[in-house]
Amino acid sequence: MRLTSRRSAASLTILALLLSGSPLPLAARTDPSVAGAKAAPGGSQADIRPWLYENSDVPIDTEWRFGTLSNGLRYAIRRNGVPPGQVSIRLRIDAGSLMERPDEQGYAHFMEHLSMRGSRHVPDGESKRIWQRLGVTFGSDSNAATTPTGTTYALDLPQANQTSLGESLKILAGMMTDPNIVDSAVDAERAVVLAERRESDGPQMRISDASRQHFFAGQPLADHAPIGTVATLNAVTAAKAEAFHQRWYRPENTVIAIAGDIDPALAEQLLKDNFASWQDSGKGAEQPDFGEPDPKAPATRVVVEPGSPTGLTMAWLRPWKPHADTIVYNQDKLTDMLALQIVSRRLEQAARAGGSFLAAGVDQQDISRSADGTFITITPTGENWEKALADVRAIIEDAKAAPPTQQEIDREYAQLDTALAIQVENADTEAGAKQASDLVSAVDIRETTVSPQAALDIFRSGKPAMTPQKILDCTRRLFSAGVFRAMLITGKVEAGQDQKLAAALAAPVKAATNARLADKAVTMDDLPKFGVPATVVSRTPVGLQGMESITFSNGVKLTLFANDAETEKVRINVRFGHGQQAFSPTKPVASWAGDYALVASGIGKLGQRELDDLTNGRRMGMQFSTDDDAFELQAVTRPADYKDQLRLFAAKLYQPGWDPAPIARVKTGASVAYDAMSRAPDGVLGRDLNWLLHDKDVRFRTPSKAEINALTPQSFRQTWEPILASGPIEIQIFGQVKAEEAIQAVAATFGAMPARPDVPVPAANKVQRFPAHVEQPVILRHDGDKEQAAAVMAWPTSGGFALTKEARQLEILTQIFNDRLFDKLRSTEGAAYSPSVQNSWPFSYDSGGYILVTSQVRPDRVNYFYSVVKETAADLAKTPISADELQRAVAPMRQLLMRASTGNAFWMGQMEGATHDPRYVQAMQTMSQDLLNVTPADIQALATKYLVPGKSWSAVVLPQGVAAK
Repeated sequence: MRLTSRRSAASLTILALLLSGSPLPLAARTDPSVAGAKAAPGGSQADIRPWLYENSDVPIDTEWRFGTLSNGLRYAIRRNGVPPGQVSIRLRIDAGSLMERPDEQGYAHFMEHLSMRGSRHVPDGESKRIWQRLGVTFGSDSNAATTPTGTTYALDLPQANQTSLGESLKILAGMMTDPNIVDSAVDAERAVVLAERRESDGPQMRISDASRQHFFAGQPLADHAPIGTVATLNAVTAAKAEAFHQRWYRPENTVIAIAGDIDPALAEQLLKDNFASWQDSGKGAEQPDFGEPDPKAPATRVVVEPGSPTGLTMAWLRPWKPHADTIVYNQDKLTDMLALQIVSRRLEQAARAGGSFLAAGVDQQDISRSADGTFITITPTGENWEKALADVRAIIEDAKAAPPTQQEIDREYAQLDTALAIQVENADTEAGAKQASDLVSAVDIRETTVSPQAALDIFRSGKPAMTPQKILDCTRRLFSAGVFRAMLITGKVEAGQDQKLAAALAAPVKAATNARLADKAVTMDDLPKFGVPATVVSRTPVGLQGMESITFSNGVKLTLFANDAETEKVRINVRFGHGQQAFSPTKPVASWAGDYALVASGIGKLGQRELDDLTNGRRMGMQFSTDDDAFELQAVTRPADYKDQLRLFAAKLYQPGWDPAPIARVKTGASVAYDAMSRAPDGVLGRDLNWLLHDKDVRFRTPSKAEINALTPQSFRQTWEPILASGPIEIQIFGQVKAEEAIQAVAATFGAMPARPDVPVPAANKVQRFPAHVEQPVILRHDGDKEQAAAVMAWPTSGGFALTKEARQLEILTQIFNDRLFDKLRSTEGAAYSPSVQNSWPFSYDSGGYILVTSQVRPDRVNYFYSVVKETAADLAKTPISADELQRAVAPMRQLLMRASTGNAFWMGQMEGATHDPRYVQAMQTMSQDLLNVTPADIQALATKYLVPGKSWSAVVLPQGVAAK
């Protein structure tokens, strides 16, 4: 019953580390038995358990319909109406990079590419077009992924019926049983895979490769990256690919999960109709031995990656072994989780206090059925990694020396219990796509799935065993048992680093007894008190049936949509002030630090630690972001918690805290990440492109190192304190609430605050600019691989509401543009793996919109990239598109719109700003008509109007010393 995300042990990026949250759990482990149904342990033959639950006593999720075909293919099917009409298919082949022979590295992934092209029964590339006509968006609704242990094909089929599902299963069956493995297809896809490999190459890939080679030395995983090597990819032939296919693409290696809005019996019959005839002659390959962690391999390694942040990873690696999936086993795993969460919280508290490390985290992972590992990742605050390592080791040593308090256990138990309870509450709105993906993911790591209620029951029944002594025993095992490995990543070459790392790890360590968190009783009563609740001065219907706009006597406005679309879920968005428009386009301020530091700086006298305790065991949060015309505080909560969530948000505006520690932390994080941006073309674009596309408007600029270093708690407060205290407030509450109670809750919180002054926005702040036309691309430089470059071309459009219909229909134009570039640059030429066309139209401004084409390319293909983009743009303006091409763009957009509109998040996004500008309501009401009622002539007219050569702007990111060709 996996309760944490499965992620690489490689170092995480700094900002992601500061801003990320923890995903929630879903699956339970099982023994990797062969397919078939067997009696439950201790039961009679009549107690038949489905193939997923063999040798397991966890409760069977009876919503799934399990079966096994006579050829050995296993399947699971369930009815799910989220979103309505959609059926999600996940087909997993038990063949990943670990199944490859030494001369076949990359073959499993290559086979994924060949299969996605189609089969001998479907013309090359036609499967993509067939699915587009059915409303499938390529890349999001249809995709595939290869890991070390398997290959999974994913299809989300909107508005599925017997005909479309049958046709889709027929296509998938052909892709698996009879892909078009011929030399021409192999050569074409080789270019694509090599482009993918080239574009993924860079510091992170090299660090990931080094991590894998070090931590799993002596095991196949060390040398088997799914992407393969240039040599093995260049050596692929149709005959070699066919041989790999024959060994591994077999029915007994296949699991299909189908979850969606369709009769399971019908789906089962369609599956049988298309896959039951799959027969392979001969015997398939035996599963290889993935080995065990090698105690004789070197324990330490130093990797120098110029420009990369310093980071350390320690690991205790134990052999991965299949386990009988008993309830007791899962409870033990949950106890391990509690032990790790206690240590993680202590590490986070030390990092927040401004110690020697910016961030440190612990995790237990079962890696590719190759190792059961405990990992610690450390990001030092400065150059002194030895101090950071010593301090983290001291906290770990203390956790191993003495048991935690019962209060600490209760704190982490409450957090896990709440996470599982939320899954139960939201079970009826869990998407079929997620359920299908979870099932094949469970198969991949030899686990079972359980219902959310069963997961919660298992967790709660194990609570009596989660004693301080049991937690101590778990901690000692997790941080002692196994083969030890450690790796230091540094951006600088220094003599003797290997010896320094070994010495730092061998040095004696004293338990840091001051790392334990003191127990504090924090309640909602500790938040600042508000004044007299406001009264309602107007209440009118708006937008959709049931949606209301309420204005309070102090000027606060509320958009309320009380509905039961999402069980036990309430979405709250507090928009205040004027967002980017509050800042000058020419005078930089510390706006960039707000995303992290503003929330972490606390409320009143309560710091982040106290707020953690206040919200522990509840569904409450606080995400901050800056929109064009408002700042936003967001959270997804539930009926039992949303009133206190409103109190929390209101208190943040009413009496913000100004803890200086988060300022130091965000400065360090930004400084550490800054140098890494120049190491690859996508990093340079991430740093500079938004600024350049806005004609060097400082609001869109990544701060320089000097600006980062100059930030002080005082200057941060000077920037943000007046913003939190002024400007209009617009609150959105969408979800399962009672309307009258929600209105009263807003009146007693935001309504009880004094009326806020509003500082007028200067006219210059309300303008967005697009850069002037350039004949030759602006040249940017990166310090990374000489084979990597990136190219950009953009055209100005507009903004605001005057041309709303054009703004919507540009989405269709850019989708068609994107599809053509994909076919030319990727599928045909392999010149680029990831061409992308985007439409940006800011409704909050009357200008500044653009159509943007971006792609990574080889430096010697930059000129070719521009020629293809220009030719495609010119043809769109010159020649009307066909009815079929239009349909293949409109159908996925229609389905995307239909699916999105079933959830509150979609309507909430459309109504942002509506209380201050009713044009947002009108734009929402006409969206479908504006977007979908489009003709080939409309598309041609838009291309003629906007894709004007004399107005375009372009840029290219090249390696140092390399010219474009």
